[in-house]
Amino acid sequence: MSKAPLSFKIHGMDCAEEVAVLRQEVGPLVGESDRLGFDILNGKMTVDPGVAAVSAESVIQAVARTGMRAEVWQDRQSSTVGRTFWDKFGRTLLTAASGLFGLLGFAVHTWLAGGVVEAFGSEGLGDGHHVPWPSRILYLAGILAGVWSVLPKAWLAAQRLRPDMNLLITIAIAGAVAIGEWFEAATVAFLFSLSLTLEAWSVGRARRAVEALLDLTPATVRLISQDTAERAVAPGEVAGGSLFLVKPGERIPLDGEVVRGASHVNQAPITGESVPVAKGPNDAVFAGTVNGDGALEIRSTKPASDTTLAHIIRMVGEAQAKRSPSEQWVEKFARIYTPIVFALAVAMLVVPPLLFHGSWADWVYRSLVLLVIACPCALVISTPVSIVASLAAAARNGVLIKGGMHVETPAHLQAIAFDKTGTLTEGKPTVVEVVPLNGHTETELLERAASLELRSEHPLAKAIVAFAHAKGVPVRPAEDFRVLQGQGAIGRFDGKLFWVGSHRYLEERGQETPEVHERQESMSHAGRSVVVVGNESHVCGLFAVADKIRPDASATVRELRASGIKHLIMLTGDNKATAQAIAREAGIDEIHAELLPADKVVVVEELVTRCGTTAMVGDGVNDAPALARASLGIAMGAVGSDAAIETADVALMSDELLKLPWLIRHSRRTLRIIRQNIVFSLSVKAVFAVLTLLGFAYLWAAIAADMGASLLVVFNGLSLLRSKRIR
Repeated sequence: MSKAPLSFKIHGMDCAEEVAVLRQEVGPLVGESDRLGFDILNGKMTVDPGVAAVSAESVIQAVARTGMRAEVWQDRQSSTVGRTFWDKFGRTLLTAASGLFGLLGFAVHTWLAGGVVEAFGSEGLGDGHHVPWPSRILYLAGILAGVWSVLPKAWLAAQRLRPDMNLLITIAIAGAVAIGEWFEAATVAFLFSLSLTLEAWSVGRARRAVEALLDLTPATVRLISQDTAERAVAPGEVAGGSLFLVKPGERIPLDGEVVRGASHVNQAPITGESVPVAKGPNDAVFAGTVNGDGALEIRSTKPASDTTLAHIIRMVGEAQAKRSPSEQWVEKFARIYTPIVFALAVAMLVVPPLLFHGSWADWVYRSLVLLVIACPCALVISTPVSIVASLAAAARNGVLIKGGMHVETPAHLQAIAFDKTGTLTEGKPTVVEVVPLNGHTETELLERAASLELRSEHPLAKAIVAFAHAKGVPVRPAEDFRVLQGQGAIGRFDGKLFWVGSHRYLEERGQETPEVHERQESMSHAGRSVVVVGNESHVCGLFAVADKIRPDASATVRELRASGIKHLIMLTGDNKATAQAIAREAGIDEIHAELLPADKVVVVEELVTRCGTTAMVGDGVNDAPALARASLGIAMGAVGSDAAIETADVALMSDELLKLPWLIRHSRRTLRIIRQNIVFSLSVKAVFAVLTLLGFAYLWAAIAADMGASLLVVFNGLSLLRSKRIR
């Protein structure tokens, strides 16, 4: 029987190199490293022990051997919870101490040698010279402070014969000390420690950005009891169906439905909408959104653990464990690259002196420089930082991407298939035309139809009732009211019988005239459903009811075409006439109508084969199979079903279709930045490798260049956090 997964907070896990170290040390405990999941953003490691008997204590001890610290994960744990003073400031203090002792060592060296030039030596850096013992002691203190957190990882890499950047730097520093270059050894130790500190800071910045984005739930709920008294309770203690109060300016603590009150709610933290949304009775509200200037009484619809915000928090956390193709490529590249560089450094050390009678001191030094500049730090950190920043920026804009593996896919899209109802359209029928006939007025027609449809749950009936209310038409109950199952309803007004029903019911009554038939056909061809109202002698009028296209649908289609998406397709279970009308209005020229859910899957499979990378955008339960089959499933999160949202790879947390072209632009920008970082990192290393072979590179310059490259790629990746909001 499989054991339950274990989760741990890992203090000191800030980049992919540390993940690799943890895989090597903890992986054997559970049989294989694939059973480990990592969330660098939150410093979380998940262990799936399978059938193995793995205790939390054994995992904590294994992590301790790497120089990091683990503790059992607590739900909604912040990056600061459980952190000791040393966890928070230890790396910074060691870096500061490394720099201070190195500077003191050089100052003492300069004083005892009689000047800066004398301290460097007549031959300059790279040629061993005398260093007085007081300076050596200070340099050694600086070196130890600089590599203190690196040594356990370097030792593990050496034991497993898997050289990584920690081992490369440690060997380079030890080699510099061995040939008497104490100042350079201390400088390399300080600069490497500084680069790790800055790297941890950069990941921490992205981590704090997401925490600030997601830490939105108030600590208490103003629960209203049956006697209307208020009491403050924790959100986790509130049962579904409970009534609670939210005052002006407060955050809404739970998902719910407004019972009393009216206000404007800022939904930007959840949906990314820039303008507050009007809310009144029966309107849905989300936990984490901000109430405006009116008090709201809300009935909770979900427990705290199941709110939209809670789902976002879980999904963003899980997203970090799903690596993008670029991350996987970099990790594989580094796994091959590092041993090759180590072998080249050894060859540079022994081949020139043995075969070409070169100076051992000179080539030892050059091999050490090669080890330092070849360190894959900048390359390894650049991609995960970019992915984390991209995910955070998307979440801030109301686009929830469920994993780094899905960040890059929108950049490669060739085709997008849209479900019609609830995606391209608003998903709720509305009255778009009223046609009074035979002397009846629109008001009279609305009064009769709304009264007869008042008790019906059919979407067309609800649309007519809502339209009557919006027009201020009084709705009075009919006498002798009867429902005609599957046909309509019938009742009396002032003793006169009226009926409401479909075109089929009209034909059954034998009251259809050529004029009525022509009108009805015209409405049907326009993609509208027709509701007929009549009495015993004639047809009183017609209602055209349609699912209106979203206001931003046509603009979205235009932007997608401008973005280079070649194929835009609409899928629907509706009839062909309705599908053609909506497609024509939206600007889509390829439609597939009258589809069952299984048919949608077949069409999506054909699109993937014919067009390549294909996205499916949908909102309903019937869209879930097609979402799963597409290269990228995109769910309309604000109106979509839970099945669609859970199945999709991306969820749009509002009903703004314009988020789609934004997502494509954002994905392309992310991919562009990742490629820039990779090319820049490798170019810097290539240049310094050539300079090293020619004898023009120094240890301190190599580490400075590596640190500079690391900083530039990190800041380039973090620039994604400044992505423009969706307009």
